[in-house]
Amino acid sequence: MSNVLKLKPGEWDLSHLIKNPKSEEIDKELNRISSLIDAFEESKPLLTSGISVNDFVKLIKDSEKISEHLSKITSYAYLKYAEDTSSNSVAGLVTKMNNFSTEAANRLLFFDLWFKKVLDHNNANRLIEGVPSVYKDYLIHERSMSKYTLNESEEKIINILDVTGMNALIKIYDRMSNGFEFDYVEKRGKKKIRKRFTNKEKLLSLVRSSKSSERIASYKALLLVYKRNSGVLGEIYLNRILNWHNEFVELRKFPTPISVRNLSNNISDDSVTALLNVCRSNSKIFQQYFIEKAKMLNIKKLERYHLYAPLKSQKRAKIEYGKALKMVLEAFEGFHPEFRKIVQSLIREKHIHSKLQDNKQSGAFCSTVIPSINPYVLLNFDGTLRDISTMAHEFGHAIHSVLACDKPISVQHPPLPLAETASVFGEMILNDKLLQNVNKKEKRILLAEQIDDFYATIMRQAYFTMFEIDAHDMVGKDSSTTVDQLCTLYMNNLNEQFGRSMKVTNDFRYEWLYIPHFYHSPFYCYAYSFGNLLVLSLYQQFKKESKNFIPKYINILSSGGSRKPEDLLKENEIDITKESFWQKGFDFVSEQIQNLKNLE
Repeated sequence: MSNVLKLKPGEWDLSHLIKNPKSEEIDKELNRISSLIDAFEESKPLLTSGISVNDFVKLIKDSEKISEHLSKITSYAYLKYAEDTSSNSVAGLVTKMNNFSTEAANRLLFFDLWFKKVLDHNNANRLIEGVPSVYKDYLIHERSMSKYTLNESEEKIINILDVTGMNALIKIYDRMSNGFEFDYVEKRGKKKIRKRFTNKEKLLSLVRSSKSSERIASYKALLLVYKRNSGVLGEIYLNRILNWHNEFVELRKFPTPISVRNLSNNISDDSVTALLNVCRSNSKIFQQYFIEKAKMLNIKKLERYHLYAPLKSQKRAKIEYGKALKMVLEAFEGFHPEFRKIVQSLIREKHIHSKLQDNKQSGAFCSTVIPSINPYVLLNFDGTLRDISTMAHEFGHAIHSVLACDKPISVQHPPLPLAETASVFGEMILNDKLLQNVNKKEKRILLAEQIDDFYATIMRQAYFTMFEIDAHDMVGKDSSTTVDQLCTLYMNNLNEQFGRSMKVTNDFRYEWLYIPHFYHSPFYCYAYSFGNLLVLSLYQQFKKESKNFIPKYINILSSGGSRKPEDLLKENEIDITKESFWQKGFDFVSEQIQNLKNLE
């Protein structure tokens, strides 16, 4: 592990996906996929009510083979684009992959639609009972989507229009927002410090600065740019909502816009409603925390600029990348040696892009390509404690992916809410390790930062989802809704969220415009609330059961997407349809806030 200390932030090696992108390898691979689809299309005569289980399973495996080939080349394009969203050549490759993927999906659509809509109930059940158990829940879920599925020609039209319609608009949003430059003006007494930031992540790292002037300047620089571009970015979002409403509510007849995401996540509307209700009813827990935090910072009332203000006056020294890796690896080793080995394999294979660079995609992600290839992780590492937590979070995703790599590609990916389980658990493991090795003063600082993170990943994400519900409802009922009305809606959301605990200035009415999930994946954000509250419950279980808990936890992760989340969790005595379950997570947050007070 000593060699890890010498590592610097670097780039990833995508040669596991495409060995020589400058050759004709990509076009050859596209031709190979086309040939596989040609062969698959010849299976249409087999699709009768009397198809044998063996033939049906062979068709599933053949379609998975196509999916694997396709995922390798499309992932290569998307990962190259994440490195540099300003590259015209890579943007062209992404467009080419999108067009090819749409054509491939349309040619394969007949099999999916036959199973969902054409096949009768009795024979569908016969096949479900006969297939290997790993596919059972997946196929039951597929059949549950039948009533929202259109006929083949309509599905093809939607797929084709999405490439130049909604997908193109989202690409414009990404290229615009990732290319923004931010004029930073910090007021220190009579002096003004001016800087220009070309990297949003570097700017956003200052919202956790120990200097109030830096926190204010960073938020003002960020929000001013989004305000100036609110016309275009807001219009893209309005069209995102209209497209979602027209396709899913009007055409497919989903009961509500969020029901689309819930069904995709294989989770009932009731479970999500229970989650959001409990989050809303517990908003006072964090409001009280912010009042206490203001006292700890010796200020009368927090302003929104200072939500993430650390309980320290001195600037914490930046942590080197190698040291950060060592901290995470040691924390994971303490939980289970296999977790450390998985992360070390990512480092060894150069599957991590961690260095800061202009036009790189902001934030962080873990991308699973196919079961036989280790996932890729994107970080924007700048040496902050938050960056180390993000590292643990994304490596948690990677561990989840690798533990489920014995599953076929169709069921390797967990549904979104469970997808956040390993990532948040990874952060908890790291935080526990850090808290064990510090003095009382530093423990107080770290505990406050952990509670800040609970706010950011539970309450903030739940209120993001509540804003989306209200925004989709407003635009769905009135297509003439303006961007300014959405800004007012967002401010109302913030005022409810913070109550009287915090002053929210008017520039935060534009904050929603820089939340990419609103554009990329509507209603994604509740998965973070779900994942965090679930993990708080699981982590308390781990504390009680110690090493006896680990096999249960690994069983949850290794299931990937092969099980219905509610059923999988019920086997571990967790009922996500009950508000009392979600309340346990908030009870833990309350305990941590009390622990923080006791350290004063």
